[in-house]
Order: sequence, then structure tokens, then C-alpha cells
Amino acid sequence: MSGFGGSLLSSLFTASSISVGASGALFGLLGGMLSELLTNWTIYANKFAALLTLIFIIVINLAVGLLPDVDNFAHIGGFVSGFLLGFMLLIRPHFGWVSRESALPRYHSTPVKHKHNICQYILWIAAAILLVVGFTLGLIMLFRGVNANDYCPWCHYLSCIPTSKKSCSSSSTTYCSSSQEGSNVNLSCEGSSRTHSYFLPDATEAQLQELCSQLCS
Repeated sequence: MSGFGGSLLSSLFTASSISVGASGALFGLLGGMLSELLTNWTIYANKFAALLTLIFIIVINLAVGLLPDVDNFAHIGGFVSGFLLGFMLLIRPHFGWVSRESALPRYHSTPVKHKHNICQYILWIAAAILLVVGFTLGLIMLFRGVNANDYCPWCHYLSCIPTSKKSCSSSSTTYCSSSQEGSNVNLSCEGSSRTHSYFLPDATEAQLQELCSQLCS
């Protein structure tokens, strides 16, 4: 499920690219570990140490996803899916609850405690709603051919931050469609709705590749 969520988000934002691997599912495990820690907070001894360690690992791995040619959208989608699934599948009885069948005789006279507290129930319901709604909307947008970059023009920075040494977009002209009108060349980035007209009397292939890379980054 986490891998599916990662692939779904990646398809919405990077439809013109191909990525493979189990990184989305692995980030789902990190998300599940974080939500399991939060929803079962009362049964842990070193709560804050475990929380800080887990957050540190997550931040480092997401930062690696900002490098060029790494699909960080699959990481983010897998992490969010695993985070929500953890609230639903990894819920445990809270501290102080004792099963009536395995309890000692002296516990039979004490008031019965609920197996799960109210916060666990709220998180379970909220996670289930968000997961179903998110998957449903994502699939609808995917099959309708929606490009999520049109609705979030800055979101591509979540997957890659361009630098002077490396561009986030491939320099191949296959990512841009071009048309010539006299000395003007019109380029359209296929991964987004960006278009631009350039005055190039004698455009070379290298110039078109560089302009396409700048337009799509």
C-alpha cells in the first residue's frame, strides 16, 4: 500500500519520467514506525529519544531525495501512506489495560478500562478517511491525465533543487516540443504547461537542449 501511494504521487508530478525501486515502500515503513510511536505513546519508556532518532533518520533520507535523478515524490507518497496506515494497523492497547481473561483475581473487582483511549480512536478514523480520500482523488486525477504541477508550481522543488552544477531536468530535447516561426523558436515543456519563445536565427541542437533544460527546471 505504501509503495502504491508513492508510485501514485510520483505519477502525478513526474509523468514524463520513469522510476523504479522499492524506496516508496521503505519510506512507508518509516512512516509506519513514526505513527506507531505516536499512537502507542503510553507504552514506550524512552519516548522522546525514540522520536528524535526517528525524525533524524526521516529528515536525512528525505534530504537525499532532493538530489537530481532521485524520485523524492515516491518517497513522500510512500511515507505519508505508511504514516496513515500505521495509525490503522499498528494500534495497541494503551498502558494500564489488562485483559479480563488473563487478569489475576484481584483485578476482577477493579473498573474495566477501555482497550484503546479516545486519541487512538480519533487517529484511526482520521487516518482511514484521509487514506481513502487521498487514494481516490489521486486515482481520479491520474486517469484523467492531470498534471499536478499545474496546481502546485513550486512542488517540483520537493524532489529536486537545481544548482549551477546540475539541472533537475534532463537535457534531452524529447522533453520539449519546438516550433519554428522565422527567427523565433517556441519551446513547450512536456512535463508542465510552461512555454516560451526565443529569438534564435540559427538555433543549434545544443542551444535547444540547454533552453529546454532551463525551461523545465
